Amino acid sequence: MKQITKAVIAAAGFGTRFLPQTKAMPKEMLPLVDKPIIQYIVEELVSVGVQDIVLVTGQNKRSIEDHFDKPTEDLVANLRAGGEKKKPLLDMIEEIANMANFVYVRQKGPYGNGTPLLNAEHLIGNEPFIFTFSDDFISAKPARFQQMIDVYNKYNAPVLSVIKAKGDSDYDKYGFAGGNEIEPGIIDVNQIIEKPGKTNAPSDWATVSGFVLTPDIFNYLHQAEKKLEGNNELYSNDALKLMLADNKRIVACDIKNSKYFDAGNKLDYIKANIEFALRQDDLKEDLTDYLKALISQQD
Repeated sequence: MKQITKAVIAAAGFGTRFLPQTKAMPKEMLPLVDKPIIQYIVEELVSVGVQDIVLVTGQNKRSIEDHFDKPTEDLVANLRAGGEKKKPLLDMIEEIANMANFVYVRQKGPYGNGTPLLNAEHLIGNEPFIFTFSDDFISAKPARFQQMIDVYNKYNAPVLSVIKAKGDSDYDKYGFAGGNEIEPGIIDVNQIIEKPGKTNAPSDWATVSGFVLTPDIFNYLHQAEKKLEGNNELYSNDALKLMLADNKRIVACDIKNSKYFDAGNKLDYIKANIEFALRQDDLKEDLTDYLKALISQQD
């Protein structure tokens, strides 16, 4: 079984929910405290052994490339002038550029998250890989991608990450996977339904945030693309449904010890910033006091 060393990140969205902020700044570069959202995702990929990361981007995304590039000489000189006090900052920004091999591809094709996969096909080759998004993620221990890779290694099949739906509105926001639970938290998938509504949902397993995929996904994506009519959109789930129809095995993994963050949603983005700030020792105490005082004022 081949080790998974490649990943594709879809990062071509317009971020319209965050306008006007995202008119000039990619939504992926919005900060969670002191790091852009996309860096958290890259760090998780690197932590599970990914070496080559393909970022499929669109226009006005140059700052993503700049972020993962070597720091400018002006910035390096400024930090060096700060002596030992600034050395940790210099080490940190130099490390960002060396985390992985980054390849940037401009997205071309129909709208939908299946297109960035096709755009990266020539770079993936005949290898299993991770496909994920640039503005949502699951914080978990062990890391969600490690949990998914472990499931892939056991079942030698594509893996969907799933979380339990928390409210009725979730059934109108996410896709849902149905099937038999073959061990606790592992589902042998037999159907995938997009935004089914609670009444028609095959389960309470919402498919969010990422996949471990095998290279045969590309064949099914091409099939799905040929079936498009007019302005229809191409989605990865279209290909996964064709795989199921061909009796290909797909499993879903309920990510343990996890919390899902949709940083592409305004309220969830604010919540994520608060939660990640509370995880930092230098901010936790003062922020907690501030939030308590703020809540008491509302009362």
